[in-house]
Amino acid sequence: MTRFADADTAAQVLAGLDEEQRAAVVAPAGPVCILAGAGTGKTRAITSRIAHRVVTGQVQPKHVLAVTFTARAAAQLRERLIGLGAHGVQARTFHAAALRQLRYFAPRLLRGRDMPPLEESKAKLVTLATARAGVRVDRTGTRDLAAEIEWAKACLVEPNEYVVAAAKAGRETPLDAAQVAAVYTAYEQVKRQQSVIDFEDLLRAMCWGIEEHPDVAEQVRAQYRHFVVDEYQDVNPLQQRLLEAWLGGRRDLTVVGDAAQTIYSFTGATSAYLVDFPRTHRDATVVRLVRDYRSTPQVVGLANAVIRQAKGSEARLRLDLVGQRPAGPEPDARVFADEHTEATAVARRCAELIAAGTPAAGIAVLFRANAQSETYEEALAEAGVPYVLRGGERFFERAEIRRAMVTLRGASRTDDGLDDLPGTVSAVLTGLGWQPERQPAGGAAREQWEALAALVRLAAEFRPEPGGEDGLAGFNAELARRAQAQHAPAVDGVTLASLHSAKGLEWDAVFLVGLAEGTLPTAYARSPEALEEERRLLYVGVTRARRLLWLSYGEARSPGGRPRRPCRFLQGVLSGFGGHSTAPRAERAERPAQRLPRKTVIVSCRVCGATLFGGAERKLGRCAGCPSSLDEELLERLTDWRARAAKAESVPAYVVFTDATLTALAERQPSDNAGLVQIAGIGPRKLEKYGQAVLALLNGAAPDDLLPAEPGSEDLQKDLATEP
Repeated sequence: MTRFADADTAAQVLAGLDEEQRAAVVAPAGPVCILAGAGTGKTRAITSRIAHRVVTGQVQPKHVLAVTFTARAAAQLRERLIGLGAHGVQARTFHAAALRQLRYFAPRLLRGRDMPPLEESKAKLVTLATARAGVRVDRTGTRDLAAEIEWAKACLVEPNEYVVAAAKAGRETPLDAAQVAAVYTAYEQVKRQQSVIDFEDLLRAMCWGIEEHPDVAEQVRAQYRHFVVDEYQDVNPLQQRLLEAWLGGRRDLTVVGDAAQTIYSFTGATSAYLVDFPRTHRDATVVRLVRDYRSTPQVVGLANAVIRQAKGSEARLRLDLVGQRPAGPEPDARVFADEHTEATAVARRCAELIAAGTPAAGIAVLFRANAQSETYEEALAEAGVPYVLRGGERFFERAEIRRAMVTLRGASRTDDGLDDLPGTVSAVLTGLGWQPERQPAGGAAREQWEALAALVRLAAEFRPEPGGEDGLAGFNAELARRAQAQHAPAVDGVTLASLHSAKGLEWDAVFLVGLAEGTLPTAYARSPEALEEERRLLYVGVTRARRLLWLSYGEARSPGGRPRRPCRFLQGVLSGFGGHSTAPRAERAERPAQRLPRKTVIVSCRVCGATLFGGAERKLGRCAGCPSSLDEELLERLTDWRARAAKAESVPAYVVFTDATLTALAERQPSDNAGLVQIAGIGPRKLEKYGQAVLALLNGAAPDDLLPAEPGSEDLQKDLATEP
C-alpha cells in the first residue's frame, strides 16, 4: 500500500513539468548541472528533483542540504518542498548553514569555549582599523573599505597578499592598495582583540573545522550526503571551498544557475565554477531549461537580443529563451529631455496603470545606482502613487512592525482569532492607531500604513502547516519564523530598486530608467569584463518584466545639461534608442533658457560633515543623530499653510511638500530662492509655484495672509505669489 502511495506521490511531483524540467528531476544521482534561464521554472525543477528523490526512497530528507544565497530564497525553497511532501529537508544560505554547524561544533573545535559573537556590520570594526592604520576616511570611505575587505576574504586573499591580488584582479581600490592592505591587517587585529568574528569567518572556520578535524568531517558528512546549490553562478571561492569540504570527494551534487545572470563579480562571485562544471565533472548530466514562463514573447525577444551580443566565458553557456506566454505589447522605448522629466513621465504612467487595475505591488522602477531613487521617490509622491524602497530598512526591523508583533503576541492570550483571523489582526492594529480605511498622506506615514496593512493581508493568506497551530497563536509563530528568515510579506506599493537588488524578483510592469552611457554601463566599467557584467545587469532587468516593459533615459541629467548617448547595449537592438527623443512632444519638456540648479545627490551633514545617504537625512541636510535647529512654531505655520494649499488644489498634502521637506525648511530657514532649491523636494516647478509663499512664511507671515478664506474662490497661484 505504501509503495503505491509513494508511486502516486512521485507521479504528482512530475505532473505538469515540461520535457526539460522532467529530465532535470529524474536525472540519476551524481553530478547534475541545470542551466536555467530567467523565468524557466528553476525553483520548481530543483524542488521537484529533491521531492522526487525523497518520495521514491532514493534519499532521506534529513540527508539533503539545499543551499542558496538569500534567507528569502531559502524560505521559499522550504515552503515548496513541504508542499511537495518533502518534509525535513534543510534549505539554508551558506552562512546560515555554517553558523548552525559552527555553533554545534564550537565546544569541540574551541576546546570547550562557545562560538565568539558574530559582528554583523563591518563598519564599526573598519572605523577602528582605519584609526589604527593611520588612515582618515569619511563614511563613504569606510563603507568602501568594508566592501573591499569582504571581497578579499571571499576570495581567500590574506592581508599580506592583497596588493598583488588586487592588481591581478584589476580592482579599483578605494585607497592606495598598500593603505587598503594596512587597514585590512588592522581590521583582523581589532577583530581578534574584541573576540568577535564576521560572516566570512563563519565559512572559514567551518572549512578549517572539517579539513583539520576528521571527527568533525565524519559527522558533517554522515549528516549531509546530497547537496543542491541554487544560483551557482554567484558562488565565491570561499563558498566553493566550504562546499567541497562538505562533499569530501563525494559526487551527489546538483547545481543550478544561469551564467547570463552573473552580476556580483565585484563581491568575489564568479561563474567559473558553473561554466567549468561539465569539464570538472566529466560524467555530469547537463540539462538546459529554456522555456520562459514568466515573460511575454516580446520581452523574451528583447532579452535574447541583449544577451546575444555577449562575449567572454559566460557567453559559452548562453541560453536562447523561448517565450511561453501569450503575446503582449512591444517594449516601450522613451527618450526625455532630462531626468526630472523622465521621472515625472514614469510616475504618471504608474498612476495610469494602477487606475487601470494593475496592483501597485505589481510595478517596479529599476535603476543602476541607488542614488537615482530620490528623483523617483519625489515624482511618485507628487503623483500620489505609493511606493516601497527595496534595500531600505528591513520589514521586520521596522519599529511599527516590532510593536505590532509584541501586541499580537499579547492578544493571543485573550483572543484565539479562530473565527476571523484577519479581523482579529486588524482590530489589534487599530488599537495601535492604524486606521484601515484611512491611508495617510506623506511618504513616511504612508509607508508605515502599508507595512501594517501587509500584516493584515498576510493573516488573510495564512494557512497553518499540518499539525501546526492555527488562529492567532499559529499566525504569531508564522511571523516569528518569517522574521528569523527575513521573509517579508509583499507591501502594496510600486517597488523602487536597484538592478542588483531586483535579481530573483518579477513584476507585471517594469520601468528600466536612466539607460544612458555613464549610468548603464556605469562610467567605472572600463575593462571588457566589467562592460560584459553591465550588459548582464541590463539583461537581468529586462527579464524581471512579465508583460509591460518600459525603457527610458534623459538626454541630459538636468535641464540644459550636456547631452548623453543612449545605452550602447540597446543601440541597434531596440527601436527608439538611436539617440533622438521618441516620446510625444507633450511628454517632453522644453528646455528653458535658464533654470536654477537642482541639489546634488550626495550631500554632507551641515553639523558634523559626514556624507549623507538616506533620503530623509539628505532632505534635512544633517545626520539623524546630530542636533536639530528646528523652529517648531515655524513648522506649525508651514504645516497649516500646506494643508490649506492642498485643500485648495484638491490633492494630498504631501503632493505640495512632504513632511521631511517642511522639517528641513523649519530647520535650515533659507532666505532666498537659491537656498530653497538646495532643499530636496523643492525643484524648479515647486519653486515657481510656492517659492514666494514659503519665503513669506519664513519671514514671519501667517497662513491667513497668503491664502483666501475660501480656497478656490480665486486663483491659487495668484495668492501664493502675493507679498505679505
